[in-house]
Amino acid sequence: MFLSRTTASQVFRTLRTTPNLPATAVTPRLQPQLRTMANNASAAELPAFDSDSAAKPKYTEAPNVGFVYGQKVEATSDGKNWVESAKDGWKIIDTSTEEPGKLYTLMISGIVPRPIAFVSSLSEDGTENLAPFSWFNQVTHNPPLISVSVAARPISQGGDKDTARNIKATKEFTVNIISEPFVENANVTSLDSPPNVSEWPLTGLTKEPSLRVKPARVGESAFSMECELFQAIDIIHPTSGEHTATLVLGLVKLIHVRNDVLNERGVVDFTKFRPVGRLGDISYARVGDAYRLTRPSWKLEGEKISEFLKDVEKQAGGAAP
Repeated sequence: MFLSRTTASQVFRTLRTTPNLPATAVTPRLQPQLRTMANNASAAELPAFDSDSAAKPKYTEAPNVGFVYGQKVEATSDGKNWVESAKDGWKIIDTSTEEPGKLYTLMISGIVPRPIAFVSSLSEDGTENLAPFSWFNQVTHNPPLISVSVAARPISQGGDKDTARNIKATKEFTVNIISEPFVENANVTSLDSPPNVSEWPLTGLTKEPSLRVKPARVGESAFSMECELFQAIDIIHPTSGEHTATLVLGLVKLIHVRNDVLNERGVVDFTKFRPVGRLGDISYARVGDAYRLTRPSWKLEGEKISEFLKDVEKQAGGAAP
């Protein structure tokens, strides 16, 4: 059966949006093919990715350089538009009754942008695994800990995914940050391959030996961390008792950072690093323009803040019945 990209896109859109569509309308074997073709069709309709130097991010002024303590959001034209847009009200989702699949799509679309951990691990029999996870962040710098949450399959489908199973068994892994030039290479590792299949050959990426752990790091990554398992916490659903995810805490033993992405202060310059982030559905994002916001200091601003708060109390007292 051959379908054009446009036809595949239309068919898959119908599958997603038509209520009560018979399960036999499209066979399970064909659905992944339609999904892939639909995604390719959508991509074909988009403008080309702009990798020109003119598209590189830069630093700008903050959105509201004239901000003063207590200023209402609607004091600026952009803020006013933002506040007025809330006139359509709110949708309230009860997570105890909502379907898990719908919660997943909603939460990954609202908790954005998310950094991506490109995790390299080894199984007990030596099979190399490479996979991206966007439920990832730094926990603390002292000791240097990072967290990666790995969703679990139903018990009937094997339970732990390869990455969680490998880390629990071998206690070692690397986390590599993805930059724009190899995001496609990294994306192919989201393939649902069998446990005995390594994703490395599919990527075209370079396996660089680690110094403290056995799993390799990604040579193309400008920022990689060699990690030992600090703690693996199985997440158990409070109602069903089902194991739904594993929260991995990794102790960072070594950091590899490319010299060309460091600035004169010895920290990473994001304009050179060009990291990518995850949004909802299958969307990724580049880092755009940035601005700096100075943290208020009580030592410098305490007197001014105290006076402001006194005025607020006076106004509140005057308005009381």
